[in-house]
Amino acid sequence: MGGLRTASLRWRVTVTACAVVGVVLIALGVVVRTVFAGQVERGLDGLVANRAQLGRQLAREGVGPAALVRRVDAHGVRVGLTLASGESFGEVGGPPEPGVRRVRISLAEPGRLDGAVLVLSVDTALVDGATSALDRVLLIGGAAALLAAVSALLWGMRAALAPLDAMTRLARATAAGGRGARLAPTHPDTELGRTARAFDEMLDSLEGAEDRLRRFVSDAAHELRTPVAGVQAAVEAVLDPDVDPETRDRLHLHLIRESRRAARLVDDLLHLARLDAGIDLDPSPVDLLDLAHAHADRVRLVAPEVRVVVSGTPTTVVADAERLTQVLTNLTDNARKAMGGKGTLTLAVTAADGHALVDVRDTGPGIAPENRERVFDRLVRFSGGAGAGLGLPIARGLARAHGGELFCLPAEGGAFRLVLPG
Repeated sequence: MGGLRTASLRWRVTVTACAVVGVVLIALGVVVRTVFAGQVERGLDGLVANRAQLGRQLAREGVGPAALVRRVDAHGVRVGLTLASGESFGEVGGPPEPGVRRVRISLAEPGRLDGAVLVLSVDTALVDGATSALDRVLLIGGAAALLAAVSALLWGMRAALAPLDAMTRLARATAAGGRGARLAPTHPDTELGRTARAFDEMLDSLEGAEDRLRRFVSDAAHELRTPVAGVQAAVEAVLDPDVDPETRDRLHLHLIRESRRAARLVDDLLHLARLDAGIDLDPSPVDLLDLAHAHADRVRLVAPEVRVVVSGTPTTVVADAERLTQVLTNLTDNARKAMGGKGTLTLAVTAADGHALVDVRDTGPGIAPENRERVFDRLVRFSGGAGAGLGLPIARGLARAHGGELFCLPAEGGAFRLVLPG
Protein backbone atom coordinates (compact mmCIF):
# COMPACT_ATOMS: atom_id res chain seq x y z
CA MET A 1 0.00 0.00 0.00
CA GLY A 2 1.48 3.35 -1.03
CA GLY A 3 2.03 6.18 1.38
CA LEU A 4 0.20 9.46 1.52
CA ARG A 5 1.13 11.76 -1.37
CA THR A 6 2.58 14.85 0.25
CA ALA A 7 3.63 17.11 -2.60
CA SER A 8 3.79 20.77 -1.60
CA LEU A 9 0.23 22.01 -1.22
CA ARG A 10 1.38 25.59 -1.78
CA TRP A 11 2.96 24.73 -5.12
CA ARG A 12 0.16 22.38 -6.17
CA VAL A 13 -2.48 25.06 -5.60
CA THR A 14 -0.28 27.74 -7.20
CA VAL A 15 0.45 25.66 -10.30
CA THR A 16 -3.20 24.67 -10.64
CA ALA A 17 -4.41 28.24 -10.23
CA CYS A 18 -1.78 29.55 -12.67
CA ALA A 19 -2.75 26.90 -15.19
CA VAL A 20 -6.37 27.98 -14.91
CA VAL A 21 -5.39 31.66 -15.20
CA GLY A 22 -3.17 30.84 -18.19
CA VAL A 23 -5.97 28.99 -19.98
CA VAL A 24 -8.36 31.87 -19.26
CA LEU A 25 -5.85 34.43 -20.57
CA ILE A 26 -5.22 32.42 -23.74
CA ALA A 27 -8.94 32.01 -24.33
CA LEU A 28 -9.47 35.72 -23.70
CA GLY A 29 -6.64 36.61 -26.11
CA VAL A 30 -8.07 34.39 -28.82
CA VAL A 31 -11.52 35.93 -28.34
CA VAL A 32 -10.13 39.50 -28.40
CA ARG A 33 -8.04 38.85 -31.51
CA THR A 34 -10.95 37.16 -33.28
CA VAL A 35 -13.31 40.01 -32.44
CA PHE A 36 -10.70 42.58 -33.52
CA ALA A 37 -10.02 40.77 -36.81
CA GLY A 38 -13.75 40.52 -37.46
CA GLN A 39 -14.27 44.21 -36.78
CA VAL A 40 -11.37 45.15 -39.08
CA GLU A 41 -12.65 42.84 -41.81
CA ARG A 42 -16.12 44.34 -41.56
CA GLY A 43 -14.60 47.84 -41.62
CA LEU A 44 -12.63 47.09 -44.80
CA ASP A 45 -15.64 45.51 -46.45
CA GLY A 46 -17.76 48.52 -45.52
CA LEU A 47 -15.13 50.91 -46.86
CA VAL A 48 -14.90 49.05 -50.18
CA ALA A 49 -18.68 48.80 -50.49
CA ASN A 50 -19.05 52.50 -49.76
CA ARG A 51 -16.47 53.48 -52.36
CA ALA A 52 -17.97 51.10 -54.93
CA GLN A 53 -21.46 52.49 -54.34
CA LEU A 54 -20.12 56.03 -54.73
CA GLY A 55 -18.42 55.06 -58.02
CA ARG A 56 -21.61 53.60 -59.45
CA GLN A 57 -23.59 56.65 -58.40
CA LEU A 58 -21.08 59.01 -60.04
CA ALA A 59 -21.12 56.90 -63.20
CA ARG A 60 -24.91 57.16 -63.38
CA GLU A 61 -24.63 60.92 -62.97
CA GLY A 62 -22.34 61.01 -66.03
CA VAL A 63 -19.25 62.20 -64.15
CA GLY A 64 -16.13 61.92 -66.27
CA PRO A 65 -13.51 59.20 -65.66
CA ALA A 66 -10.87 61.48 -64.15
CA ALA A 67 -13.35 63.22 -61.85
CA LEU A 68 -14.83 59.87 -60.80
CA VAL A 69 -11.41 58.52 -59.83
CA ARG A 70 -10.60 61.69 -57.95
CA ARG A 71 -13.90 61.74 -56.01
CA VAL A 72 -13.91 57.99 -55.16
CA ASP A 73 -10.32 58.11 -53.95
CA ALA A 74 -10.09 58.11 -50.13
CA HIS A 75 -7.52 57.60 -47.40
CA GLY A 76 -6.28 54.03 -47.58
CA VAL A 77 -8.04 53.32 -50.87
CA ARG A 78 -6.37 53.73 -54.25
CA VAL A 79 -8.73 54.01 -57.22
CA GLY A 80 -8.18 53.09 -60.86
CA LEU A 81 -10.56 53.09 -63.83
CA THR A 82 -10.14 51.25 -67.12
CA LEU A 83 -12.53 52.13 -69.91
CA ALA A 84 -13.87 49.68 -72.44
CA SER A 85 -11.53 51.30 -74.97
CA GLY A 86 -8.54 50.39 -72.82
CA GLU A 87 -7.84 53.90 -71.62
CA SER A 88 -6.84 54.00 -67.93
CA PHE A 89 -7.19 56.59 -65.20
CA GLY A 90 -5.70 56.54 -61.72
CA GLU A 91 -3.82 53.53 -60.30
CA VAL A 92 -5.06 50.47 -62.10
CA GLY A 93 -2.09 48.41 -60.93
CA GLY A 94 -0.73 45.13 -62.14
CA PRO A 95 -0.56 41.84 -60.33
CA PRO A 96 -1.72 41.82 -56.64
CA GLU A 97 0.89 43.18 -54.24
CA PRO A 98 1.55 41.88 -50.69
CA GLY A 99 -0.55 43.76 -48.13
CA VAL A 100 -2.99 45.05 -50.77
CA ARG A 101 -6.55 43.90 -51.24
CA ARG A 102 -7.83 44.63 -54.75
CA VAL A 103 -11.50 44.66 -55.79
CA ARG A 104 -12.69 45.01 -59.43
CA ILE A 105 -16.16 46.40 -60.10
CA SER A 106 -17.75 46.45 -63.59
CA LEU A 107 -19.73 49.58 -64.51
CA ALA A 108 -22.64 49.12 -66.92
CA GLU A 109 -23.82 52.71 -67.04
CA PRO A 110 -24.85 54.18 -70.45
CA GLY A 111 -22.37 56.53 -71.96
CA ARG A 112 -18.64 56.67 -71.93
CA LEU A 113 -18.31 54.54 -68.76
CA ASP A 114 -20.33 51.65 -70.18
CA GLY A 115 -18.19 48.50 -69.79
CA ALA A 116 -15.57 50.30 -67.67
CA VAL A 117 -13.88 48.48 -64.74
CA LEU A 118 -13.41 50.30 -61.44
CA VAL A 119 -10.40 48.99 -59.46
CA LEU A 120 -10.28 49.64 -55.70
CA SER A 121 -6.99 48.78 -53.97
CA VAL A 122 -7.13 48.75 -50.17
CA ASP A 123 -3.83 48.92 -48.28
CA THR A 124 -4.00 46.38 -45.40
CA ALA A 125 -0.53 47.15 -44.03
CA LEU A 126 -1.93 49.38 -41.31
CA VAL A 127 -4.42 46.72 -40.37
CA ASP A 128 -1.72 44.04 -40.27
CA GLY A 129 0.42 46.36 -38.17
CA ALA A 130 -2.41 46.97 -35.74
CA THR A 131 -3.07 43.23 -35.53
CA SER A 132 0.62 42.54 -34.83
CA ALA A 133 0.65 45.26 -32.17
CA LEU A 134 -2.45 43.74 -30.60
CA ASP A 135 -0.76 40.31 -30.55
CA ARG A 136 2.25 41.81 -28.78
CA VAL A 137 0.06 43.59 -26.27
CA LEU A 138 -1.90 40.43 -25.57
CA LEU A 139 1.27 38.35 -25.20
CA ILE A 140 3.10 40.81 -22.96
CA GLY A 141 -0.03 41.66 -20.99
CA GLY A 142 -0.88 37.96 -20.51
CA ALA A 143 2.66 37.16 -19.36
CA ALA A 144 2.61 40.10 -16.95
CA ALA A 145 -0.81 39.07 -15.63
CA LEU A 146 0.37 35.47 -15.16
CA LEU A 147 3.50 36.64 -13.34
CA ALA A 148 1.41 38.89 -11.10
CA ALA A 149 -0.97 35.99 -10.43
CA VAL A 150 1.94 33.72 -9.44
CA SER A 151 3.35 36.35 -7.08
CA ALA A 152 -0.06 37.06 -5.54
CA LEU A 153 -0.82 33.36 -5.16
CA LEU A 154 2.51 32.62 -3.47
CA TRP A 155 1.93 35.43 -1.00
CA GLY A 156 -1.72 34.56 -0.52
CA MET A 157 -1.05 30.83 -0.09
CA ARG A 158 1.49 31.58 2.62
CA ALA A 159 -1.18 33.44 4.57
CA ALA A 160 -3.91 30.91 3.72
CA LEU A 161 -1.80 27.93 4.84
CA ALA A 162 -0.64 29.55 8.08
CA PRO A 163 -3.17 27.43 10.07
CA LEU A 164 -1.59 24.25 8.68
CA ASP A 165 1.82 25.50 9.77
CA ALA A 166 0.34 26.13 13.22
CA MET A 167 -0.95 22.53 13.30
CA THR A 168 2.49 21.27 12.30
CA ARG A 169 4.20 23.25 15.05
CA LEU A 170 1.68 22.04 17.63
CA ALA A 171 2.06 18.41 16.52
CA ARG A 172 5.84 18.63 16.79
CA ALA A 173 5.61 20.34 20.17
CA THR A 174 3.26 17.59 21.39
CA ALA A 175 5.59 14.89 20.06
CA ALA A 176 8.44 16.59 21.94
CA GLY A 177 6.51 16.34 25.21
CA GLY A 178 4.49 19.55 25.25
CA ARG A 179 0.98 19.25 26.64
CA GLY A 180 -2.07 21.45 27.03
CA ALA A 181 -1.68 23.64 23.92
CA ARG A 182 -4.64 23.77 21.52
CA LEU A 183 -5.41 25.45 18.19
CA ALA A 184 -8.81 26.83 19.33
CA PRO A 185 -10.10 27.82 15.84
CA THR A 186 -11.99 31.12 15.70
CA HIS A 187 -14.24 29.85 12.88
CA PRO A 188 -14.85 26.15 13.56
CA ASP A 189 -17.35 25.76 10.71
CA THR A 190 -14.86 26.36 7.89
CA GLU A 191 -12.75 23.63 6.26
CA LEU A 192 -9.62 24.55 8.21
CA GLY A 193 -11.75 25.21 11.29
CA ARG A 194 -13.20 21.70 11.20
CA THR A 195 -9.73 20.25 10.71
CA ALA A 196 -8.35 22.28 13.62
CA ARG A 197 -11.27 21.30 15.85
CA ALA A 198 -10.75 17.60 14.99
CA PHE A 199 -7.04 18.07 15.74
CA ASP A 200 -7.89 19.54 19.16
CA GLU A 201 -10.31 16.70 19.87
CA MET A 202 -7.61 14.19 18.96
CA LEU A 203 -5.18 15.88 21.36
CA ASP A 204 -7.86 15.86 24.09
CA SER A 205 -8.38 12.15 23.54
CA LEU A 206 -4.67 11.35 23.46
CA GLU A 207 -3.87 13.38 26.55
CA GLY A 208 -6.90 11.94 28.33
CA ALA A 209 -5.78 8.40 27.49
CA GLU A 210 -2.27 9.27 28.62
CA ASP A 211 -3.58 10.61 31.92
CA ARG A 212 -5.77 7.53 32.43
CA LEU A 213 -2.83 5.27 31.65
CA ARG A 214 -0.62 7.17 34.07
CA ARG A 215 -3.25 6.93 36.81
CA PHE A 216 -3.83 3.27 36.04
CA VAL A 217 -0.13 2.42 36.27
CA SER A 218 0.12 4.38 39.49
CA ASP A 219 -2.94 2.67 40.97
CA ALA A 220 -1.79 -0.76 39.81
CA ALA A 221 1.62 -0.18 41.39
CA HIS A 222 -0.11 0.96 44.58
CA GLU A 223 -2.35 -2.13 44.60
CA LEU A 224 0.61 -4.45 44.01
CA ARG A 225 2.76 -2.72 46.59
CA THR A 226 0.57 -3.87 49.49
CA PRO A 227 0.66 -7.64 48.82
CA VAL A 228 4.31 -7.50 47.74
CA ALA A 229 5.22 -5.65 50.92
CA GLY A 230 3.21 -8.20 52.91
CA VAL A 231 5.00 -11.08 51.22
CA GLN A 232 8.39 -9.45 51.83
CA ALA A 233 7.65 -8.85 55.52
CA ALA A 234 6.30 -12.39 55.98
CA VAL A 235 9.35 -13.93 54.30
CA GLU A 236 11.73 -11.90 56.44
CA ALA A 237 9.81 -12.90 59.56
CA VAL A 238 9.71 -16.60 58.61
CA LEU A 239 13.47 -16.62 58.10
CA ASP A 240 13.96 -15.39 61.66
CA PRO A 241 15.16 -18.45 63.64
CA ASP A 242 13.65 -17.10 66.87
CA VAL A 243 10.05 -17.22 65.58
CA ASP A 244 7.91 -19.76 67.43
CA PRO A 245 6.09 -22.47 65.42
CA GLU A 246 2.60 -20.99 65.92
CA THR A 247 3.68 -17.56 64.64
CA ARG A 248 5.52 -19.25 61.76
CA ASP A 249 2.29 -21.02 60.73
CA ARG A 250 0.38 -17.72 60.79
CA LEU A 251 3.10 -16.14 58.67
CA HIS A 252 2.84 -19.01 56.21
CA LEU A 253 -0.90 -18.41 55.88
CA HIS A 254 -0.33 -14.67 55.49
CA LEU A 255 2.32 -15.36 52.85
CA ILE A 256 -0.06 -17.57 50.87
CA ARG A 257 -2.92 -15.06 51.17
CA GLU A 258 -0.82 -12.09 50.00
CA SER A 259 0.80 -14.02 47.16
CA ARG A 260 -2.67 -15.09 45.93
CA ARG A 261 -3.82 -11.50 46.13
CA ALA A 262 -0.87 -10.35 44.04
CA ALA A 263 -1.37 -13.19 41.56
CA ARG A 264 -5.07 -12.32 41.21
CA LEU A 265 -4.24 -8.69 40.46
CA VAL A 266 -1.63 -9.72 37.88
CA ASP A 267 -4.17 -12.05 36.25
CA ASP A 268 -6.68 -9.20 36.09
CA LEU A 269 -4.10 -6.95 34.47
CA LEU A 270 -3.38 -9.65 31.89
CA HIS A 271 -7.13 -10.00 31.20
CA LEU A 272 -7.38 -6.26 30.60
CA ALA A 273 -4.36 -6.35 28.27
CA ARG A 274 -5.99 -9.13 26.25
CA LEU A 275 -9.26 -7.21 26.09
CA ASP A 276 -7.46 -4.12 24.83
CA ALA A 277 -5.65 -6.19 22.19
CA GLY A 278 -8.87 -7.99 21.18
CA ILE A 279 -9.69 -11.44 22.51
CA ASP A 280 -10.75 -14.48 20.50
CA LEU A 281 -14.15 -15.89 21.45
CA ASP A 282 -15.36 -19.48 21.12
CA PRO A 283 -19.08 -18.93 20.43
CA SER A 284 -21.65 -21.67 20.88
CA PRO A 285 -25.34 -21.82 21.95
CA VAL A 286 -25.59 -21.01 25.66
CA ASP A 287 -28.73 -21.15 27.81
CA LEU A 288 -28.37 -18.16 30.12
CA LEU A 289 -30.84 -19.55 32.67
CA ASP A 290 -28.84 -22.80 32.99
CA LEU A 291 -25.68 -20.72 33.27
CA ALA A 292 -27.26 -18.61 36.04
CA HIS A 293 -28.34 -21.75 37.99
CA ALA A 294 -24.87 -23.26 37.70
CA HIS A 295 -23.30 -20.05 38.91
CA ALA A 296 -25.77 -19.80 41.80
CA ASP A 297 -24.63 -23.23 42.98
CA ARG A 298 -21.03 -21.99 42.96
CA VAL A 299 -21.93 -18.92 45.04
CA ARG A 300 -23.79 -21.10 47.58
CA LEU A 301 -20.67 -23.22 48.01
CA VAL A 302 -18.21 -20.34 48.52
CA ALA A 303 -20.61 -18.12 50.49
CA PRO A 304 -23.14 -20.24 52.43
CA GLU A 305 -24.56 -17.20 54.23
CA VAL A 306 -25.60 -15.53 50.96
CA ARG A 307 -29.10 -16.38 49.80
CA VAL A 308 -29.13 -16.79 46.01
CA VAL A 309 -32.35 -16.49 43.99
CA VAL A 310 -32.53 -17.34 40.26
CA SER A 311 -35.56 -16.44 38.14
CA GLY A 312 -36.50 -16.03 34.50
CA THR A 313 -37.15 -18.07 31.39
CA PRO A 314 -34.78 -20.20 29.28
CA THR A 315 -32.98 -17.82 26.92
CA THR A 316 -30.37 -19.03 24.44
CA VAL A 317 -27.63 -16.86 22.97
CA VAL A 318 -24.59 -17.61 20.82
CA ALA A 319 -21.63 -16.68 23.01
CA ASP A 320 -18.48 -17.92 24.70
CA ALA A 321 -19.75 -19.78 27.77
CA GLU A 322 -16.43 -19.52 29.60
CA ARG A 323 -16.26 -15.74 29.12
CA LEU A 324 -19.88 -15.28 30.23
CA THR A 325 -19.12 -17.33 33.34
CA GLN A 326 -16.24 -14.95 34.03
CA VAL A 327 -18.62 -11.98 33.70
CA LEU A 328 -21.08 -13.51 36.19
CA THR A 329 -18.21 -14.42 38.51
CA ASN A 330 -16.94 -10.86 38.58
CA LEU A 331 -20.45 -9.49 39.16
CA THR A 332 -21.34 -11.91 41.95
CA ASP A 333 -17.95 -11.56 43.64
CA ASN A 334 -18.43 -7.81 43.59
CA ALA A 335 -21.92 -8.26 45.10
CA ARG A 336 -20.67 -10.60 47.86
CA LYS A 337 -18.00 -8.10 48.87
CA ALA A 338 -20.54 -5.25 48.86
CA MET A 339 -22.88 -7.26 51.16
CA GLY A 340 -20.06 -8.32 53.48
CA GLY A 341 -20.74 -12.00 52.79
CA LYS A 342 -24.36 -11.83 53.98
CA GLY A 343 -27.59 -10.92 52.17
CA THR A 344 -29.62 -11.85 49.12
CA LEU A 345 -28.24 -12.14 45.61
CA THR A 346 -30.72 -12.26 42.72
CA LEU A 347 -30.02 -13.40 39.15
CA ALA A 348 -32.87 -12.75 36.69
CA VAL A 349 -32.80 -13.84 33.03
CA THR A 350 -35.22 -12.20 30.58
CA ALA A 351 -35.49 -11.28 26.89
CA ALA A 352 -36.68 -8.03 25.35
CA ASP A 353 -36.46 -6.31 21.95
CA GLY A 354 -34.26 -9.02 20.47
CA HIS A 355 -31.76 -8.90 23.35
CA ALA A 356 -31.06 -11.26 26.24
CA LEU A 357 -30.84 -9.63 29.69
CA VAL A 358 -29.22 -10.87 32.87
CA ASP A 359 -29.81 -8.73 35.98
CA VAL A 360 -27.57 -9.23 39.01
CA ARG A 361 -28.86 -7.51 42.16
CA ASP A 362 -27.72 -7.53 45.78
CA THR A 363 -28.92 -6.12 49.08
CA GLY A 364 -25.74 -4.23 49.80
CA PRO A 365 -25.40 -0.47 50.39
CA GLY A 366 -25.73 0.29 46.68
CA ILE A 367 -23.82 2.69 44.44
CA ALA A 368 -24.20 6.46 44.47
CA PRO A 369 -25.70 7.87 41.23
CA GLU A 370 -22.54 9.83 40.42
CA ASN A 371 -20.47 6.63 40.67
CA ARG A 372 -22.64 4.31 38.54
CA GLU A 373 -20.44 4.86 35.51
CA ARG A 374 -17.17 5.38 37.35
CA VAL A 375 -17.30 1.86 38.84
CA PHE A 376 -16.28 0.61 35.39
CA ASP A 377 -13.06 2.65 35.47
CA ARG A 378 -9.91 0.72 36.23
CA LEU A 379 -8.80 0.76 39.87
CA VAL A 380 -11.05 3.74 40.54
CA ARG A 381 -11.19 5.19 44.04
CA PHE A 382 -14.12 7.08 45.47
CA SER A 383 -14.26 9.63 48.25
CA GLY A 384 -13.66 8.12 51.67
CA GLY A 385 -11.02 5.70 50.37
CA ALA A 386 -13.47 3.13 48.95
CA GLY A 387 -12.60 1.81 45.56
CA ALA A 388 -13.23 -0.77 42.87
CA GLY A 389 -10.72 -3.17 41.41
CA LEU A 390 -10.58 -4.59 37.92
CA GLY A 391 -13.49 -7.03 38.01
CA LEU A 392 -16.15 -4.66 36.68
CA PRO A 393 -13.96 -3.20 33.89
CA ILE A 394 -13.12 -6.76 32.81
CA ALA A 395 -16.81 -7.75 32.90
CA ARG A 396 -17.81 -4.78 30.73
CA GLY A 397 -14.96 -5.47 28.31
CA LEU A 398 -16.10 -9.09 27.90
CA ALA A 399 -19.71 -7.94 27.38
CA ARG A 400 -18.63 -5.54 24.66
CA ALA A 401 -16.47 -8.24 23.05
CA HIS A 402 -19.74 -10.19 22.58
CA GLY A 403 -21.41 -7.14 21.00
CA GLY A 404 -23.32 -6.41 24.20
CA GLU A 405 -23.04 -4.02 27.14
CA LEU A 406 -22.96 -3.94 30.92
CA PHE A 407 -24.82 -1.22 32.86
CA CYS A 408 -25.11 -0.18 36.48
CA LEU A 409 -28.82 0.32 37.19
CA PRO A 410 -30.45 2.75 39.61
CA ALA A 411 -31.88 0.57 42.39
CA GLU A 412 -31.82 -0.18 46.10
CA GLY A 413 -28.57 -2.01 46.67
CA GLY A 414 -26.27 -2.88 43.78
CA ALA A 415 -27.82 -3.72 40.42
CA PHE A 416 -26.10 -4.56 37.15
CA ARG A 417 -27.61 -5.55 33.81
CA LEU A 418 -25.80 -7.61 31.21
CA VAL A 419 -27.24 -7.09 27.70
CA LEU A 420 -26.38 -9.58 24.93
CA PRO A 421 -27.54 -9.85 21.31
CA GLY A 422 -30.47 -12.31 21.13
